[in-house]
Amino acid sequence: MDGIDLDSADRGSRDGLHIIASAHGSSLSQLVLRTDVSGMPLEWIDYREAARLYHQEQVAYTCGRSIFRLCGGTNARTGQRTVLDVNSIVATVGHTGNPGNTRHDYVPPLNNQTLFRRDAFLCMYCAQRFAARELSRDHIRPFSQGGKDVWANVVTACRRCNNLKASRTPEQARMQLIAVPFTPTYAEYIFLKGRRVLADQMQYLLAHFPRSSPLHARIQKWMA
Repeated sequence: MDGIDLDSADRGSRDGLHIIASAHGSSLSQLVLRTDVSGMPLEWIDYREAARLYHQEQVAYTCGRSIFRLCGGTNARTGQRTVLDVNSIVATVGHTGNPGNTRHDYVPPLNNQTLFRRDAFLCMYCAQRFAARELSRDHIRPFSQGGKDVWANVVTACRRCNNLKASRTPEQARMQLIAVPFTPTYAEYIFLKGRRVLADQMQYLLAHFPRSSPLHARIQKWMA
């Protein structure tokens, strides 16, 4: 493992396992990125699901650093304790379950959490960054003018700008959008769903974004 410090690590016991979380900023709530055997991102899983995949020999290979050490029972014959290191990224065999690969018309579900992350928590009108509680979903073309609740018609807006724009288009309100909204790909959506994305997980996901994705620049600004 990567220099684990037992005195500063989180410890716990779940499902008969003794769990030690890495001292490098990880906690038991840290999620693991699961991919298919070709390396395409699939979903976020917790340490329990990761342990099950290892146990059932469904893990083809791993990437990233070890973030958990799971200790099981003691083998009656050898007297040795079962120890499993779980990496931040695990590639699994079997059915991919990636709708982004199998459906060309796939559109990720829209919700405020992923929308705000898509727009890097910036108001798309005043260009200021806000906490999530101070942001809202603005429909570029309002419902009253035939607008729809879809990725291409929504942007993040602070409450002040949203109230100022009201039930008008940006042109009618004489307000300028700082960026064009876009529909995330499946890999981008996986990133946007992540509650806490580790640096190695972020670099892995970035490699699967389209080269033209606005998220490349937004993530750099977000981390600045």
